[in-house]
Amino acid sequence: MARLNPWRWCVLACAGLYFLVPLAASVVFTVDVPGQGVTFDAYTHILSADGFLSSLLLSLELAAATIAAVLLLMVPAMVALRLGAPKLRPVVDVVCSLPLVVPPIALAAGMGTVLKWGPEHLSRTPLFQTFVAIQNPSFPFVLVLAYVVMALPFAYRALDAGLRAIDVPTLVEAARSCGASWPQALVRAVLPNLRGALLNTSFLTLALVLGEFTVAQLLGFQPFAVWIVTVSGSQAQLSVAVSVLSLLVTWALLLALAGFGGRSRTASRG
Repeated sequence: MARLNPWRWCVLACAGLYFLVPLAASVVFTVDVPGQGVTFDAYTHILSADGFLSSLLLSLELAAATIAAVLLLMVPAMVALRLGAPKLRPVVDVVCSLPLVVPPIALAAGMGTVLKWGPEHLSRTPLFQTFVAIQNPSFPFVLVLAYVVMALPFAYRALDAGLRAIDVPTLVEAARSCGASWPQALVRAVLPNLRGALLNTSFLTLALVLGEFTVAQLLGFQPFAVWIVTVSGSQAQLSVAVSVLSLLVTWALLLALAGFGGRSRTASRG
């Protein structure tokens, strides 16, 4: 095993250079202004940039709504699948993996076609008002629907790993034998043991929403990722500075999540 250590260090060094060299080049690009030297104007002007706060708040609202929808959809479904229909797991696995096969541009084109088709052909049904609300929203619920579909593969893998680590039938039976209802058994017995999986699912969904560009652009909305691309045409340094900061914040969240998950596992073992 000792002979493999140099190779491990070599792989880690190559991986570090692969990620750090572009990041360092981006930082240099944002602070080095020809004829002025080093300046941090690109970072100090971020908060005052036109459209920054509105696009960031929109992305955070979309992320919160998507995380809530994904958890409300997937957690009961995964628990019910593990308790009542384990033979259907391969089918659910394939269905939840389909968004990895379907390109986002195809998903956006299909949703656009459905939204255009809906009010004309469903105007006499109870779904009419729903389709109208989705087409002309003050809040883009259609993006939430798209992001929920795109987050299914990541949510499924994270929750499946968490459920495999605990004995769900025993926990539910113990809670039920103590007089708890099915919702109480899920909330009080199962969810506390899925804290790490829930955090992983939430973080992956947050990263997906903050970085998604294709669907939002094609459907005509301007969340954070679309704003970065839009402003890059006129303020390249500002867009790169925002991208660097968002990447660092994402890494910080990932490290905090990893540390919190490690402390949770240590506490549970204790």
